[in-house]
Amino acid sequence: MAWGRSSVPKPPPPPRSALSKLAPLIILIVLLVGFAFIGYHLYLSFQKISNAASDKMQSKNVVFTKDGLRVGVKEVKNESYVDATQNYLVKAWNLSTWPEYKSKLWNKQQPDGKLEARKPYVSTSSLFIYGLKYAG
Repeated sequence: MAWGRSSVPKPPPPPRSALSKLAPLIILIVLLVGFAFIGYHLYLSFQKISNAASDKMQSKNVVFTKDGLRVGVKEVKNESYVDATQNYLVKAWNLSTWPEYKSKLWNKQQPDGKLEARKPYVSTSSLFIYGLKYAG
């Protein structure tokens, strides 16, 4: 019969060798080792980045703990803060001039055209800290 089953059975396929039986397993193991290698190197690079970021944050007084983030504040001495503030105020005072301003209450004398810079108050304790002598 041309359209139906043939009466002659197909011959069985030749037996597979041991290597052809193990080839899919070898390919799977090679792929798993490759993915593991890539994953391990990604892990190493992430750890290096994390350690570098942590070191940089610690240098800026920011520390990661189990409880969360701890931020340290740099200590600023009150005297140095007051000195810096005073210096800015004196600079602003010296740079501000109103040559045409005449008050009814003070500065009744005629200006001679020469403005004298104001001198800031300097505490003797800050001079002692910086090793300077008081000029009075």
